[in-house]
Amino acid sequence: MTHVEDENTPLTDSGKPAAIATAASPHTPPPDRKYLLERVDDAAVAQLYADGFSSLPLDQKILIWHLYQAALAGRDIYYDQRYAHNLEMREVLEQILTHAGRVDPETLAEIQRYTKLFWLNTGPHNNLTARKFVLKCTPEALRDAARAAAASGASFPLRCGESLDALLARMQPLFFDPHVDTIVTNKTPGPGKDILASSANNLYVGISMKDLDTFEEKHPLNSRIVKNDGRIVEEVYRIDGKYDKEIRAIVGHLEAAVPYATPTMAAALQALVRFYRTGLEADRIAYDIAWVQDKSSPVDTINGFVEVYMDPRGMKGAWEALVFYVNREKTEGIRRLAASAQWFEDRMPWAPQYRKDGVRGITANAIDVVVESGDSGPITPVGINLPNDQDIREKYGSKSVSLTNVNEAYDKSTSAEFRKEFAWSLEEAERAERWSSIASELTTDLHEVIGHASGKIAEHLKGSPQSFLKEQYSALEESRADLVALYFLPNPKMVELGLIDAADHEQIVLAEFEGYARNALVQLRRIREGTQIEEDHMRNRQMIVQWLLANSPAIEVRRRDDKTYYAMVDAKAFQEAVGRLLAEVQRIKAEGDYAAAKALFETYGVHFDPALRDEIVARVEHLNMPSYTGFVQPRLEPVLAADGTITDIAISYPLDLTTQMLEYSGRRQ
Repeated sequence: MTHVEDENTPLTDSGKPAAIATAASPHTPPPDRKYLLERVDDAAVAQLYADGFSSLPLDQKILIWHLYQAALAGRDIYYDQRYAHNLEMREVLEQILTHAGRVDPETLAEIQRYTKLFWLNTGPHNNLTARKFVLKCTPEALRDAARAAAASGASFPLRCGESLDALLARMQPLFFDPHVDTIVTNKTPGPGKDILASSANNLYVGISMKDLDTFEEKHPLNSRIVKNDGRIVEEVYRIDGKYDKEIRAIVGHLEAAVPYATPTMAAALQALVRFYRTGLEADRIAYDIAWVQDKSSPVDTINGFVEVYMDPRGMKGAWEALVFYVNREKTEGIRRLAASAQWFEDRMPWAPQYRKDGVRGITANAIDVVVESGDSGPITPVGINLPNDQDIREKYGSKSVSLTNVNEAYDKSTSAEFRKEFAWSLEEAERAERWSSIASELTTDLHEVIGHASGKIAEHLKGSPQSFLKEQYSALEESRADLVALYFLPNPKMVELGLIDAADHEQIVLAEFEGYARNALVQLRRIREGTQIEEDHMRNRQMIVQWLLANSPAIEVRRRDDKTYYAMVDAKAFQEAVGRLLAEVQRIKAEGDYAAAKALFETYGVHFDPALRDEIVARVEHLNMPSYTGFVQPRLEPVLAADGTITDIAISYPLDLTTQMLEYSGRRQ
């Protein structure tokens, strides 16, 4: 999954390549449309639009409506998974915001700032750095605000016999102490420290890595592991298990969606319902197979325990949901890429025994998202390839999607000045302005469609390389997919497939390689504290660039006017070195070589110079540029006839994060 915007996230619509360029859309947005809504510290808030929705047939709209409700019904699962105190903290904050008439204005402004960051990051830990952020008012000011809200009718989550002041005293470290539950996912806690005990997420309770040495999980993806009176127990995410209330609601909406789905999609939804009911691994596998075999439905959803980035072990799935429809205008190019998957596989630079003999069907679409929640929203991926199960990929194929309207929203909400600051030359800056959007879109498609779907693993891994690579797996797999994209971007096959024009090919390659090198610097702006990278996509990009710096002449570190630059100086050397690194990364994955994976990332991907980070932050602050972006989602509402039947589904755009988040929680200001 391409899950976090970087320096190359598309910024301009100019110069679309042949495969991506289309006739003017019938849904061309108005020129004065508002994308960037507000800034909250180093975060931007943007509106996501789904222009083609209104033109969909009624049955597809109703299908999306039921799936939309299923997506929102599971939102609190991810809140609870991410941090055990999240829901209680959110309740306190939202009660104050919705009963704010008597609250001191200065204190209210600070609570509003903090709550917006809390919503964007699904709790008090930054989505990219994993580090905790805190309220900047005093505990006394929060207490006074809560008292004022209570006087206006607010109802706080008090425990039996607990007073409001006692509640706030109990929760004071959660809101104010950065040293309590400091890092939500800590894969590199330091010598002698346990990665589970050092992580603040709610996937394990009282468990250490040593506890799991002899414990056999029956539900590796969809359970929380806890220790009760010395006994290790799996709390399974299912009906009549953990998150019963939320999962029952999800299932109800999924079942309501089935009559409006295509036969293949209906079969996948029914398989998902069965998995939610039983929680059994066999039913999870059956659902993944049914989902990947639905290759042509115009509407689709991802709903469940999917990505494992939040788990230090790389095993437990974080709940997420997306609902989307195919953007027919922009799908042709990505499908051509998928149809050539075997061609790419046969030319991978790794050992022949790790190449697939027959690549299974890869379904690829450009999509417009209607809603994203849980691990996918408000901070959203730009590309997805699923399922993650390696055995299913090899036997049944995979599905890749490029989130077209998300890329557009990034494009329209960000300034081009960002690139100019970190480009070594005017030529590089101009090339970035002209071609980076195209280069990034194509490499994202290569990453998702070809990268994640490629390669095979040794039989002794039994289809589960993550069990052997542990906390290193996610970063390694993201590196592998990035390297595949970088390796093949210069290949003439891109022109042959009609994805880019021959006359533009060299400039697009240079723009991507230069941008990739710059990004290793630019992404440091996100890590305002500490000296190590925790987020897997950021680790992967750091590792690749630092490895290239150490093992090839492709990139040079340069200084000018007390500023640091990573200048890509030799594209041929860049591609050659990428091929060498890719061969080793594939070997590590295929053989489950944990020691090699750990050494690779410890050497090149985790640690950085804080002085360099401080320089980058200062340069970004001068430009007033955000470190990350969260999105306000479209809003759906049924239009009902007098007898209660649905005659249409209306779509609107809230243009306000607070309004949407309070509505999702069942509150209005």
